[in-house]
Amino acid sequence: MDPPVDLSDPGRLGQRLLARQLDEQTSACFEEGRRLRVLDAGLGRGVQALRLARAGHRVTGLHSDPDLRALFEKDLAEEPEEIRGRIHVVSGGSEDTGAHFLPGTFDVVLCHSGLTRARDPGTVLPGLARVLDRGGLLSLLIRNDAALAMHPGRSGDWDAAMAALDFSVRTGSAGGSLRLETLTRSFAGIGTPLRQWYGVGIFGGEDLPAEEEKAERMLAAEERAGREEPYRSVGAMLHVCGVRA
Repeated sequence: MDPPVDLSDPGRLGQRLLARQLDEQTSACFEEGRRLRVLDAGLGRGVQALRLARAGHRVTGLHSDPDLRALFEKDLAEEPEEIRGRIHVVSGGSEDTGAHFLPGTFDVVLCHSGLTRARDPGTVLPGLARVLDRGGLLSLLIRNDAALAMHPGRSGDWDAAMAALDFSVRTGSAGGSLRLETLTRSFAGIGTPLRQWYGVGIFGGEDLPAEEEKAERMLAAEERAGREEPYRSVGAMLHVCGVRA
């Protein structure tokens, strides 16, 4: 099943929330002003990669989709030379970190689409953790398999809601890897204990209002709900962060 929230558009709600949450976590993990070595494993449109490069960090992106890579490179070409020089793109997916990078190469590893699309998500996590330096931040965005029926149900798509309920039951009984409890155990097992997690897409909207005041109110409500129970548990996506021991 595809993720119910599209995060490819930089104007979308999810990207704004991810930016705020990432800034919060990097501020907690690293001293102010430090230039970070960032891996974006599953670059997509590269919204966060560009944002981090503009902030002065050096970003390496893994890209396996030639069409999306062409779109990203088109956006990158419009950036100043200084920012272009901070970004390096390598062909490959989230499963390929071991083939390209030595252990401890990065301070921050982002995987905001690759885990959901990976053939075997359980084999991706150790590779992501391996390339993190000690104290490094691992940021994952996953589809929330435990609450898939919430959003089609809210929109009145009852067939999709029933299919999502069936899917949740199957993955839950099988110990699905895209569930928070499974990921928490996996994080501990790879030496990157869970630090914080957020719900993303709590109230079902994807587009921000054009009026900045309304957009800020929407962001504030989503951001707060994404931190609090029971709301964050029913987000369309989960943003899960761990720190390398």
